[in-house]
Amino acid sequence: MNPGLIVLLVVVVLVLALGGWRLRTDGRFKAASSPRAEGSTPAEQALLGQADPERAPQPISLLADTQWRDDLGEKATLLQFSSAFCAPCRATRRILGEVAEIVPGVSHIEVDAELHLALVRELGIMRTPTTIVLDADGQEVTRAAGAPTKDQVLTALARA
Repeated sequence: MNPGLIVLLVVVVLVLALGGWRLRTDGRFKAASSPRAEGSTPAEQALLGQADPERAPQPISLLADTQWRDDLGEKATLLQFSSAFCAPCRATRRILGEVAEIVPGVSHIEVDAELHLALVRELGIMRTPTTIVLDADGQEVTRAAGAPTKDQVLTALARA
């Protein structure tokens, strides 16, 4: 068999595998890894200082040191990172805006990733669009890389 044909077949298989993986994972919300994760046992809460509310550390909003610190929603905030030439970002903006209009207490904040690189690095944003669902205190509940559907956003908000 021709070596060029073998290389072509390997590349086609790899591209199809990558495409399938992206199709399955794009826009899916994943739970945030935080000490406030649901289901923690009383022993874990005691170790984290959460058993005694007076000793528990006060949560600090992800947006505390930014221009959006006063724009948090009463119940949740949809924080979107996008860039100028990102086509899925426009669809995500529309979906998140619609959800923020129909769900009381939810706000939508869009951040231009290119203009706010320090925040992008701090939050570990790897691609646009990335949507982070924040609770009322500004703490991350879940995030999705890629364009989520309206149903995925509403399900993620239910967790917040």
